[in-house]
Amino acid sequence: MGPLHPATAEQLAATVAAALGEKARRVSVALGELTVVVAAPDYLAAALILRDTPGCQFEQLIDLCGIDYSEYADGRYDGRRFCVASHLLSVSLNQRVRLKVFCGDDDFPVVASLTEVWNSANWFEREAFDLFGIIFEGHNDLRRILTDYGFIGHPFRKDFPTTGHVEMRYDSEQKRVIYQPVTIEPRETTPRVIREDNYGGLQ
Repeated sequence: MGPLHPATAEQLAATVAAALGEKARRVSVALGELTVVVAAPDYLAAALILRDTPGCQFEQLIDLCGIDYSEYADGRYDGRRFCVASHLLSVSLNQRVRLKVFCGDDDFPVVASLTEVWNSANWFEREAFDLFGIIFEGHNDLRRILTDYGFIGHPFRKDFPTTGHVEMRYDSEQKRVIYQPVTIEPRETTPRVIREDNYGGLQ
């Protein structure tokens, strides 16, 4: 048996659009890649359809990440702030799709967990929670995975300060690690320009 020949992105787009029906808010092809956007209430059902429908059969979730759109397009973007993007793979049909869902509330971003559909979503969702503060409803162990237990905030949010809120150090008197407010003063640096009349022998 020869190698599998995947459907073209346009053919796959038609298959996915037909499978999802009204649950597909947008189906688009760019740079040969298919992206489908669904609404938050349809997210879990759409994932099951993409996994189980003949012609789709996306058996594997190979990546999931959070996105903060708050500074997208230099401030000209006016949609929802937080998004979750999942990359799905069909091994049996040799095809891929990007599934995107926007959280309905910018102040308290929540979407369904996909851990019951693809168990590989577990640590990816914990990472998106840790770094972006996105809540995955139904996840059975949603806790930080990259930052420390005492960490404040979500460091991949666009409004998170580059210096953070707290810093930690070992206190030799107390014989333990302590947390304290950041002591770095924010400052702007101006490049120093040196001008010479005869730089490099040029006049």
